[in-house]
Amino acid sequence: MEVKIGVQHAPREIVLESGQSAEEVERLVAEALAGKSQLLSLVDEHGRKILVPADRLAYVEIGEPAPRKVGFGAL
Repeated sequence: MEVKIGVQHAPREIVLESGQSAEEVERLVAEALAGKSQLLSLVDEHGRKILVPADRLAYVEIGEPAPRKVGFGAL
């Protein structure tokens, strides 16, 4: 699923494709905003870890899970 993270004082947002569920991403964001952790830590589909300081989060947009496309279908 696509996750967009807005960071304060940064001109661009962070966009990643995550294999984590929407509920898990929401829980991690809530914990970061509640002060339980100082960093929002997410993992993308390639196994890369994205760390964002919790006090710099402007917004997090969680997209709907998209099914993987297979084949050579016409657009």
